[in-house]
Amino acid sequence: MSAEPTGALDTAWGQIAHPRDARSGVGSFTRSRVDRIITIAAGIGSLILGVQAFLTALSAPGDERAGWHEPLMVAVFGPLAIMIIACFLDRAVRLCAGAFAVLYVLALAAWPVATAGVQPRSIDEPWIWYLVNIATLAAVLAFPLPLQIAWTVLAPVLFGVVRLIQGGFHSKFWMILGLDVSFALILGGVLLALGWLLRSMATNVDETRTRAVSSYADAAAADAAEQERMAMAALMHDSVLAALIAAERAQTPRERTLAATMAREALTGLAGTEADGGDGDDDPRAADEIADDIEAAAAELGVELVVERSITEPSPIVPGWVARALTLAATQSVANAVQHADGVGLTVRVTTGSGAISIVVSDAGDGFDLAEIPDDRLGIRASIIARVAAVGGSTDVETGPDGTTVRLEWREPAS
Repeated sequence: MSAEPTGALDTAWGQIAHPRDARSGVGSFTRSRVDRIITIAAGIGSLILGVQAFLTALSAPGDERAGWHEPLMVAVFGPLAIMIIACFLDRAVRLCAGAFAVLYVLALAAWPVATAGVQPRSIDEPWIWYLVNIATLAAVLAFPLPLQIAWTVLAPVLFGVVRLIQGGFHSKFWMILGLDVSFALILGGVLLALGWLLRSMATNVDETRTRAVSSYADAAAADAAEQERMAMAALMHDSVLAALIAAERAQTPRERTLAATMAREALTGLAGTEADGGDGDDDPRAADEIADDIEAAAAELGVELVVERSITEPSPIVPGWVARALTLAATQSVANAVQHADGVGLTVRVTTGSGAISIVVSDAGDGFDLAEIPDDRLGIRASIIARVAAVGGSTDVETGPDGTTVRLEWREPAS
């Protein structure tokens, strides 16, 4: 990738706020918009069918008994009007739609009572029929999928039953009601399937977007950490180089002491840059905590390791910068054992006593010859031996055909 696109991405990413929950906001972006589209479409469709049903109820003489027509219209069209307004305003849609769906079914259930003793004036559908699929649509807006399916079937079938009851189960109603109920079931099924399909697609899009944003955020964080690590490594390289030049040019004891101090500080800083936490704090660390840190570092390498512990009281007070160097050196020893000995017989033991802490890393590999390791391979020389020496510790490496043992030791300075 060229430098220009990379810089553009970095600039764009830098304009975005990154709180810990920044990724959660993208989780329902598409779903919320699809729900809004469904709500608006439902409001428009309900308005059209509702006006048709309302005009039919006003113009055609009702089949209901005296005193039932107007209350039924209020009980049905009132909640329907509120649902339509809620759909357009996007306020309390589920509550209003659920109320209409329930009240419509109750109105259908009351239809045999409202028409008891009154013969239908024709076999044409009454006004309440035009709202059957609006009840299905309201269920799609308000209820979970199982209830949506129940309402899709219940409303048409209930209409057919109450209409047959009103007509006394006369044969002339069977054919027309069969067609009406079948049509309502098919249309309701289409509405239900479309709602489920659109919401499922939106949910999948949101989940994919969330994973993508999360992956990009992780990659950006890893890249930032790597860039910082490279910058720190370059700085430490310059520090080490300056210390070497000072050591080469040192002529007097004072100059040699200053060069040694520069080298110690450079190596300590170099050790700190390899830890994720940077230099960290210098609060003292207990031997148990150092053992825990080694286990955690080994786990990051993919090694399930239980550090053996033999810790006596009082254990030495280990400064934070010393503890980091010991932990990093031990982790490097574990990495070498895994890389060159396949982790065969790998054990790590932490012991304390007489104001000293000792870390022993052993494996049962084939061993190696330290003298034959090329000078540019610094895994042991710099990452282990020099690192421990930089904090005033000592390293002993024993290797042979039966395995390798790396012993790291640090002792409290005499007071």
